[in-house]
Amino acid sequence: MCDQVTALVRSGQLRPGDAMPPSRELARQLDVSRTVVIRAYELLRAHGILTARRGSGTKVAGLAGGAAPPRAPRTTPPVLAPQPPRATDGGDALWQPWEPAPTHHPRTALDFRHGTPALADFPVARWRQSLHEAYGRADAAALGYGPAEGSPALRREIASLVRQSRALDPSPDHIMVTGGATQALDILTRMLVRQGDVVVIEDPSHTVLRQVFGCSEAAVVPVPVDEEGLRVADIDACVRAQGHDPARVKLVYVTPSHQFPTGFIMSGTRRRALLEWAYAHGATVLEDDYHNEFTFSAERLPALAAERHRDTVVYVGSFSKTLFPALRIGYAVLPPDLVRPFLGIKWITDRLTPMIAQEALGSFISTGAYARHISRMTRLYRQRRSRLLEALYEHFGAELRISGEAAGLHVLVTLIGARGVPEDRITRLAAARGVRIYPASGYFVQDPPAEPTFLMGYAALPVAQITEGVALLAAAVREATGRPAAP
Repeated sequence: MCDQVTALVRSGQLRPGDAMPPSRELARQLDVSRTVVIRAYELLRAHGILTARRGSGTKVAGLAGGAAPPRAPRTTPPVLAPQPPRATDGGDALWQPWEPAPTHHPRTALDFRHGTPALADFPVARWRQSLHEAYGRADAAALGYGPAEGSPALRREIASLVRQSRALDPSPDHIMVTGGATQALDILTRMLVRQGDVVVIEDPSHTVLRQVFGCSEAAVVPVPVDEEGLRVADIDACVRAQGHDPARVKLVYVTPSHQFPTGFIMSGTRRRALLEWAYAHGATVLEDDYHNEFTFSAERLPALAAERHRDTVVYVGSFSKTLFPALRIGYAVLPPDLVRPFLGIKWITDRLTPMIAQEALGSFISTGAYARHISRMTRLYRQRRSRLLEALYEHFGAELRISGEAAGLHVLVTLIGARGVPEDRITRLAAARGVRIYPASGYFVQDPPAEPTFLMGYAALPVAQITEGVALLAAAVREATGRPAAP
């Protein structure tokens, strides 16, 4: 907002003496907190762009030298619109948005959107009971400003959960409850990264985390992933190739249990190599275990943070995929020396994650309702995953490559037989048949797939719809490649 107002003044679209909207009205127009507008106005006054006098409101200040620039033609008032994250490198592919469109579409659409759990099968009645009980127990303290680190009861339950499922053994004092996993990433970036530092991310990776790290003053360097996970031996070369010193790497972001979007699982050798590299360079490894509860293979490696990492790993988890995204509760398991600085930033950014929801979640876990829900969902997802894989192989056979089927709620599907056909053409033809699939190329910064590749989520689709959706997708691919229709 400060940059927009300054640009409007410099261009003459706002002239000395022009009145600015009241802070309350502008906050409503921009759909932001009034505090944001007030602080922006204060900063603009400090830089001599605006002036404010009691009773006369906030106005544009006179320019130094007294000469006002010519007024630019204007038929409508200037618009101060919310802006996306800053373009850190002038339009490089690293920062281009590549997210699926919002799911505002007819209910008849067969949507293979990834990252969406089976919300229709969530035990709403049992969750409502947990909320009812939490409100029934709530005293003045529970209804007031609770601890920024989160509910003690919930932190104890989280400690128990990660001990049982991920082989971690944290003290509840080292667990911070956050507004989803994204807030944990944001706080860690604010805390650990300074101008001139480097953040290493996987390539391919999720564009949201690229934007989180990209809003810092750090250089964000993608490092390739293969079937064993992040190519640790390539970190130094990739950082130097971008003109930076590997000694300035402060964060390394990884998804070792189910790499996004490939689904690869980081091997034991790579895990040990990464921990050694991080320790030697004084860097922090940020482990995002976003699909930690759902695995479909007999062998399951523990969390990276369960290794002997000498306080180099921060483990981040969330209940968005295991329960429902609107809950907005995540958590970070921190090394002891990061607890106080993390808590300080958490306290000043949002004060606390809503306490009643935390108390309800703690009760939901302690009574066994969470474990029962995970067990039911694992069986359901296993069934839907199997049907998706069977249907894909039935229709595409050897002209198909799939990765990521060992865990998580999506697979990465490469259509080998459609090489040379643009992904967006297949996407459009599938959409015309009522099927939504999501191209994967935009998640790659370098070396996108040579063949059309798609993320296909299956968690939210019943078996019958999966069967129908894959058949329609196969018809779309046949049309895209010019092949005859199936008999």
